[in-house]
Amino acid sequence: SMGDESYNFVFKVVLIGESGVGKSNLLSRFTKNEFNHDSRTTIGVEFSTRTVQLDTFTIKAQIWDTAGLERYRAITSAYYRGAVGALLVYDITKHLTYESVERWLKELYDHADPHILVMLVGNKSDLETLRTVPTVEAKEFAEKKGILFMETSALDSTNVEAAFQEVLTAIHKKVASREVTRGSISAVTLSSTTGTASEVQEERRTCCKNL
Repeated sequence: SMGDESYNFVFKVVLIGESGVGKSNLLSRFTKNEFNHDSRTTIGVEFSTRTVQLDTFTIKAQIWDTAGLERYRAITSAYYRGAVGALLVYDITKHLTYESVERWLKELYDHADPHILVMLVGNKSDLETLRTVPTVEAKEFAEKKGILFMETSALDSTNVEAAFQEVLTAIHKKVASREVTRGSISAVTLSSTTGTASEVQEERRTCCKNL
């Protein structure tokens, strides 16, 4: 039953990027297989979890979503704390959201663990006719920065599963190779642990009053 699911690792992954690029819908598509057409702007911080089986390991992915708005900068360090992965999202139809990717990358590296695994995500690939960011340009940028890259559509589900799976697999590889040491990244449990749904509820309740 869901109540006594066990997992080998808990990986905290953050979604970053400008407001309106589809971060919340990527989160809901991956964790609940839902898409909300009249998506409101996220206020503060939200997170959802999903447990995935990778190879012989069970990973609990804790995906965090935040407003891409300046007024929430005060929570920045708490948001990045313990994160082992980040999806840096832009909208392929809005070139300005792509232009700000460099700034988000800088903020990420200023606040997060230096070993954090990053994927650049060009979302809204279903709007191909409105595209303003060429795939090859973003791909080259990602290669230059040494980060992963994928185009997704939270609306029609294209590559959403693939993007998260690739990120979680790559994080697990880092952890397994001990490139990431315990303590360097606090969210990673190297021993086999068991968590209960009530602990997760607990965690969720206390999440935001401490920020």
